[in-house]
This record gives sequence, C-alpha cells and structure tokens, in this order.
Amino acid sequence: METITKKLRFISLDVADKIAILTINRPEALNAIDELVLDELETTFNQIEHNENIHVVVITGAGDKAFVAGGDIAAMKQMTMLEGERFVYRGQRVLSQIENSNKVVIAALNGYTLGGGMELCMACDIRIASEKAQLGLPEVCIGLYPGWGGTQRLVRLVGKGIAKELVFTGNRITADRAKELGIVNRVVKHEELLIECNKLAENILNNSPVAVMQAKKAINKGSEISLDNALALEAEAWLVNFTTEDRVEGLSSFLEKRKPAYKGK
Repeated sequence: METITKKLRFISLDVADKIAILTINRPEALNAIDELVLDELETTFNQIEHNENIHVVVITGAGDKAFVAGGDIAAMKQMTMLEGERFVYRGQRVLSQIENSNKVVIAALNGYTLGGGMELCMACDIRIASEKAQLGLPEVCIGLYPGWGGTQRLVRLVGKGIAKELVFTGNRITADRAKELGIVNRVVKHEELLIECNKLAENILNNSPVAVMQAKKAINKGSEISLDNALALEAEAWLVNFTTEDRVEGLSSFLEKRKPAYKGK
C-alpha cells in the first residue's frame, strides 16, 4: 500500500490496487471540518484527479466514533462575516469537486455523519453505512442552516417533504432509517465496513473505467436538466464511449467468453 499525502496533517491517502482510502484524521474533534481540513481535502482531490493509479476513492473518518461530525463549531463561532463567506463558498466548491470527480467516490460512514459530514457524504457517488452510524443536519439547532449543499442534494435524494423535516427539526436518524429513505445504499456490520467498501470498489474495477465515468457524468448532469435534454446528453456520452478501445475489448471478450482486459482508453 502506498501513502501519497505524507505532508498533510489531517488527511491520509493510502492507495493499493487502484483503490484509495482517504481518511479524515481528526478524531479528537470527531473529524470536524475546519479551513485546514477543507484545504487538505481540496489538495488531496487535486492529486487524485491526476493519478492514473486511482480509479475508486473510499472516504472515511479516523476512529470508531465519527465519519465527520460536522463543521468545526468553535472555529465558526470566531469567524467574521467575510471569513464565513469564504468558508461556505469554499466548502461548496470542495464538495462539488468531489461530486464531479473523474473517480468513483464511496463514503464509508463509520459513525456520526452530521452537518457538513452528511453534506460531504451526499456529494459522494455511493454511501455505505456502519450499523452504528447516525446521520443528520442539526445546523438549525445552533442558529445556522446547511450551507454546503445540504438543502439541495438532500432534496434530490429524498424529495422536499422528507428533506424539510430533517432540516427543520435537525433530528438525527439511524443508518437503517437513512437506508429506508434512500440516503445510504446499504448498512453493514461496523467491523465489516471497509471490507464491504473494498468489495464494492473491486466490483466496479471489473468494468470499463471509461464507461463508468461516462455513466457517472450522464447521471450527475442528466438529473439536473429536462428529460429530453438528459436523453440527448446520454446519447452523446454513449457515442463518446463507443469510440473507445474499452468498448471493442468489452464486446470482444464477451463474444470470446473471456475476462476483459480494460485499459481505460
């Protein structure tokens, strides 16, 4: 396993077999996100985007208590209006960078997934939760409200009614309830969380990386526009994929009854 973020204080990135485990490493603060953590997340994803040895990223939190318990409340208490403005826009930019990454991003929710932590996980492609995870957007309880996409991505996952209930009350929900609502894809035993995430990543890696990325773009962009425009977008992405070596290899391997050897080209 290769560690490629040796100089960072709060983020570690361990890479093996095209899977990167990104750990937010601030357990004494329940992995709360402040300006420095945002900066390191942005730096790390800039590295990831250009690393051809990484195809899938699994994001998790250090320790057994929290994925990310939210933004750093103590830091926000001291912010000026200008600093708050920078913080909210910076958070939105970093989470959008993760959402639109050219890698598949899986959130491994190993504990408290609150506030900015829930917003972070909703920016990921797939969310796998430990049975011990709790999710929520409790910002209104402390005089704030979600500002890193929480009011927007949650609506797209669960609809307006449920989103308003969760945001207006600030209540936490269990991992099982989050699965019922469609916020997380599956719930697994706590001790098997990273094992299951790695299995999922390996499953994805069996497929053409070009096709997976074109599908991700079509799903992400298509969900924001009209159906007619989304169908046109889907067809364009399909045609881009049709010109690739991976498409030829995939069809040939199927007809020849052998395992495909994709090159990502």
